[in-house]
Formats: sequence, structure tokens, C-alpha cells
Amino acid sequence: MADYYDLLGVARDSDADTLKRAYRRLARQYHPDINKEPGAEDKFKEIGRAYEVLSDPQTRARYDQFGEAGLGGGGGMPDMGDMGGFADLFETFFSGFGGGMGGPGGGGARRRGPRQGDDLRFDLTVSFSEAVFGKEKEIQIRHLETCSTCSGSGAKSGSGPTTCGTCGGAGQVRRATRTPFGSFTQVAPCPTCEGSGQVIADPCNACGGQGVQQVRKKLRINIPAGVDSGTRLRVANEGNAGQRGGPAGDLYVFLTVQSHPQLRRDGINIHSEVVVNYLQAILGDTIEVETVDGAEQLEIPAGTQPGAVLTLTGKGVPKLGNPVARGNHMIAIKVQLPTKLNREERELLEQLAGHHTAKGHKHPHKSGLFGGLFG
Repeated sequence: MADYYDLLGVARDSDADTLKRAYRRLARQYHPDINKEPGAEDKFKEIGRAYEVLSDPQTRARYDQFGEAGLGGGGGMPDMGDMGGFADLFETFFSGFGGGMGGPGGGGARRRGPRQGDDLRFDLTVSFSEAVFGKEKEIQIRHLETCSTCSGSGAKSGSGPTTCGTCGGAGQVRRATRTPFGSFTQVAPCPTCEGSGQVIADPCNACGGQGVQQVRKKLRINIPAGVDSGTRLRVANEGNAGQRGGPAGDLYVFLTVQSHPQLRRDGINIHSEVVVNYLQAILGDTIEVETVDGAEQLEIPAGTQPGAVLTLTGKGVPKLGNPVARGNHMIAIKVQLPTKLNREERELLEQLAGHHTAKGHKHPHKSGLFGGLFG
């Protein structure tokens, strides 16, 4: 299905009035009684579904965050409409056992009190260095906050909620269900007040009676040293605001760490490699290597073999939760042998090879040139 905002032809930050005007205009255009073109009725239904989701701040927030997957019961789910009788019967049997479905102490009763807001997820990419040493980052989120105009009541100033006329303030209604086993009476949440027992007769213009508004907000979050891809940070009370005075949900920040061109991380240790020439490997040297702390001096011991691993202690990643403890930086040594020699270099190497052969009483041969260097 197309994006709901595109269906209504509105921007993602449109207010309630803009959504309503767009819906009414399109509904008149595609209403089956007016538009007889093929597909008009399907378009009318899609527009209605889009407005149903976006006109409610809670469902709109979930849609903005997760798309249709956040609405639940969506694409790919079978149509349960014909199973309503059996579902009602099932709920009736269990409603009298305490904590049942829709009965006293069950879902209907829970809806009457304050409701906690939804948790939200925010995906954040950080650099390799930021993950190693931590950093304070500024992010921008969209979430529901308590309406500042009505202070969350949902009613215009000077008015307030009134007793629901459908359920008489009980928050529940009874309905009879006919089944092959007879007629049963089920207690269910009131569809008018959603189980609260009260309705807003004169709703707040700012939030449409919902008591919450979707807003953009900037947050500064602390990325601790030592985080890695998949680390989840919890920011308390920065999810969606609760309804009817309920607490706000939490914001969960999921981290992805960018890779580094030279350094590779393995837990709290860092791995890299460096190329030295054969003379550096034979005679030893001190070279400069890149680490997470910047350029560092690395001593290449004389006689270092190809594939040797040298360690810089304490130059790895700080341990998450204990930044004083750090891993190590392991550096693999690759030795580069020359492919071409000038005459002077060759003469010097042959002299060295001849000296080594004479000392060891071996017969010189072609492969013994470099074998003698590393023997």
C-alpha cells in the first residue's frame, strides 16, 4: 500500500486541520456514489484507512516510527471478522475467572485508568572513534507529549470530561451473542469511551480531544565509551506521553558503529597490520603506526619474522561500564621482499650470502641468498 501521507497528499508534519481538509476533499472526489470509475471505491477505502490512522496521534506516531508494521493486525493477517462469535464466546467463558479477557479485572477494566505511553526506537550511527571513547550526541525525535493547551485532559479550557451516555460511566457494555450453544451475554469495553467511562463533549482544538500532541524534540544523549554495534541505550520517559495521566514510555537508541579503514575491532581489542621491508625485519627499527589514540611508536625487534604479532598494551577499546580497563592493540607484521635489485644492492647481498656460506661451510646456491639472510 502507498504511503498514507502520499495518499492524502499532505506533508508528514501536517496538523489535524490540514489532514481533515485533505480527507474531505478526496472523499468527495472518490465516493462510490459520485465517482463511477473503476477503482474509485478501492481508492475511497484506502483514503479512509489513511485518515483513520493519521487522525489519531497514537496510531500516527506508531506509523511514523515503524510504518504499517507498527499498526498491528496489518498486511498478511487473515480477516477475523467472521470469527467474532467464537471470539466473543471464548471471552465470555474466561471473563468470570479473574484477569479474564474483557471481564472484570481484564482488559476492559485496565483501560479505565491511566495508560502508559508507547516506547520508541531510534537508530543512530556513530563513528569508530565515538564508539571507542564515547561522546555526547544531539538527536531529533518525533514523539507524543502531553498537550500544553489542555494539560492532557483533552477538553477545552473551562470544560471537562462528562459521563459517557452509552455505558452510563461504567466503561463497559453488555451484548448478547448467539452461538450454536445458545445465547451468551458478554461484558466488553464501551466502544464510545473506550472503557474510560467518560467522553469529551467539547474537545480541545489543539489536540482534537486526545490529550497528546506529536512534536519534534532535540535531545542530547551520552554515548558511553566502549559501545559497539547492537548496543541499546535507554533514555527514560522520552517515548510517547501516556494518556489520562499515565507515565511516558521510554526511548531506546540502537547503535550502529561505522568501520575503520585500517583498524578492526574484536571485542575490546584492536587489530591492524603494518608492512616493513626485509632490512627493517632483519636489523630492527622503530616505526610509526596508527592507533585509536593517534600515531604511536612501535619497536620492530631485530629478526622479526613475517606474520609476527606485536602488542601495544592498553591501546585497545575501553571496557563498557569500566572505561579504566582497556584492551590491547595487536599489530601483524608483513615483510616485503624486493622484486628487483640494482647492481650495488645485489653485490652487497651476495657478499653477505658468501660470508654466511663460508661461515656455515655450506655450498652456495641460488636459493641460499635469502635463506642466509633469515637463517
